[in-house]
Amino acid sequence: MQWQTHEISNQVADLQDYNIFTSDTVLMSSLAQYQADWYQNTLKTSGQELGSSAVLEAAALSNTHLPELHTHDRQGKRIDRVDFHPSWHQLLRILRKQGLHASPWSQPRMGAHVARAAGYFMQSQVESGSLCPSTMTFASIPVLQNEVFLFAELKDKLYSLEHDPRDLPIAQKKSILIGMGMTEKQGGSDVRTNTTTAVALGVNGRGQAYALTGHKWFFSAPMCDAHLVLAKTETGLSCFFVPRWCPDGSKNAILVQRLKDKLGNKSNSSSEVEFHNAYGVMIGNEGRGIPTIIEMANLTRLDCVIGSAGLMRQALVQAIHHARHRTAFGKKLVDQPLMRNVLADLALESEAATRLMLHLAAAIDAPDDNLQRAWKRIMTPAAKFWICKRALEFTGECMEVWGGNGYVETGPMARLYREAPVNSIWEGSGNVMCLDVLRAMDRDPEGLQLLLQFWNSSTSEQVRQMVQELKKDLALTEFREKNARRITQKLVLTAQAFLMSEYAEEDVAIAFTHSRMDAECGRVYGSLGGEISNTLLDHIISRAFTE
Repeated sequence: MQWQTHEISNQVADLQDYNIFTSDTVLMSSLAQYQADWYQNTLKTSGQELGSSAVLEAAALSNTHLPELHTHDRQGKRIDRVDFHPSWHQLLRILRKQGLHASPWSQPRMGAHVARAAGYFMQSQVESGSLCPSTMTFASIPVLQNEVFLFAELKDKLYSLEHDPRDLPIAQKKSILIGMGMTEKQGGSDVRTNTTTAVALGVNGRGQAYALTGHKWFFSAPMCDAHLVLAKTETGLSCFFVPRWCPDGSKNAILVQRLKDKLGNKSNSSSEVEFHNAYGVMIGNEGRGIPTIIEMANLTRLDCVIGSAGLMRQALVQAIHHARHRTAFGKKLVDQPLMRNVLADLALESEAATRLMLHLAAAIDAPDDNLQRAWKRIMTPAAKFWICKRALEFTGECMEVWGGNGYVETGPMARLYREAPVNSIWEGSGNVMCLDVLRAMDRDPEGLQLLLQFWNSSTSEQVRQMVQELKKDLALTEFREKNARRITQKLVLTAQAFLMSEYAEEDVAIAFTHSRMDAECGRVYGSLGGEISNTLLDHIISRAFTE
């Protein structure tokens, strides 16, 4: 028997069936700045699909019905297969159809990396776990392109726009995904401590077959068709292409021990594996495994930045949507003065993250430009440190806008919050990134000077002041490693302030720059000063998300 105790009211309807692209003013207006507006119609179509109730439901289902490991079949034969819910493959089909795994390599043109970043940014707002195999495939292609004979065999399957989930030898597949296996129990980011060994099956050297023995503590994702793996030879750490199936059609001796039980990113299967004389082909020169794979790491780090910016964007959109439709104390939340301060501050942070990730993507489109090389090499790890770390606080603040409704798993906010930490950790945690920034500046002092000169050319007095403050910290060489986080933070804030001053509306740019220079604002969102008018707060919020 049911008893009618109350009327359901003041509950916010789910945000769905909206266009992720056309509701994002900053993203739409930025494409022309980087000569990527040719991709606008594709993004508009994709934005409508990604914001549909059907795709949003698939995202939720893929995080409810988690991957399942099957080490043996019913007859006792070793199969090491991970099964996924159909929703996972639905998401991968969307990613593949858009070419987010390969398009700048398969169809290079001006703005190609910005176009791909925009698509990836939108996809990351829907579901994060499915991005992992696409990111690793995308980042592996420049490495594999250097192996002429191997790449000739893989090219069509790498570039294919069709998702093929079948567990078969590469020769029988319509398309393939590439994963990565670098870290081990004893070392983590310190891959020089790796103990996995590789012994030549015949002739030593590049392009030759080896047998790998050892383990990987994080192996993502085990159902990829091949992985790039670091292992030791007599010369040192080398890089190997290790397929799931051997050339003779037998299953390669890569034994999946278990799947990681992770805080977030649950739709994606991360695993622990052992190699029992597993077949692999050396790529790159022997003993040069880290330099061989470093380009892949740089690209995956950029995707961490894009993915975190996407999480921030989606959390912001959900917070604004909720505030516009939820009433408290006689007013809509969005009409409460303090809530407007919080939402506007979040909107500024999200816009600055979006503009920086697009600029970093554009830098890849100009490999021969010394300034853009500096953006890529120095600012990518800096952005990964700052934006990925800011995403943790950002998603938590947006969850708080929802109150208790945001803390339960039936809504989107809990998943966004649980997804936020992974990008700060994956491909190098905060300290690793900051130390990499220092190394990049040491290796390219000319590039650092080009960045400082470029930012100092800003018409904004505040940006020029930030450059001078940054130079003071850079001059304290004796304490530079200890101050690496402080330096990296200032690098990113200066870069963001410059980009906001160049491309955002003037009053919006001033609001960002003043607040980020104001020590009293701290890191608590909603601390914008009284000099920012109520009219400007309203404008910042309204332009952030057009429902």
